[in-house]
Amino acid sequence: MEATVLNYDEMQSPIGPLVLAATDSGLCNIEFGAYKERQSRLQSWSARWFGDEALWQHNPPALADAVRQLEQYFAGERRSFELKLDMRGTPFQLKVWSELCRIPYGETRSYKQIAEGIGNVKAVRAIGGANHNNPVAIVVPCHRVIGAGGDMVGYGGGLPIKTFLLELEQPAKVAGAAANNG
Repeated sequence: MEATVLNYDEMQSPIGPLVLAATDSGLCNIEFGAYKERQSRLQSWSARWFGDEALWQHNPPALADAVRQLEQYFAGERRSFELKLDMRGTPFQLKVWSELCRIPYGETRSYKQIAEGIGNVKAVRAIGGANHNNPVAIVVPCHRVIGAGGDMVGYGGGLPIKTFLLELEQPAKVAGAAANNG
């Protein structure tokens, strides 16, 4: 069996450095932090989904479109992503992540609403686990999931980053960015 090549690049963002990884099939991981800091975690993740022979290769051109779209998102110029994804997870996780992609920009949903959306109202706690394991944060918007009472709960990048992303998506910010570009 041929080893999977995982192309990666790093980018600076308003929430700190991000590592982006992609296979030939699409974007498969976004990690908060610099590659050197996150290398062990990334290699553990890739070993689980691609085997121990997965090869990490610094290849900025392979991630250029993802970097550009994320930069546009952070600048308030992009509300949705047009990227091929190569999501790796359990069937349940994939179902949850698909449901997350249905949450409109600037809106939030509760864990219960996500559970209802996938037709499994008793899976509220499991929804939290799937969110925690979302390998493509921001693009698959797990930051848009909040507690039933509107509370900010859990986020892999930390609650300050979740708060930043939700504030970035507020209509006033989007309208201001559009007015400045018009």
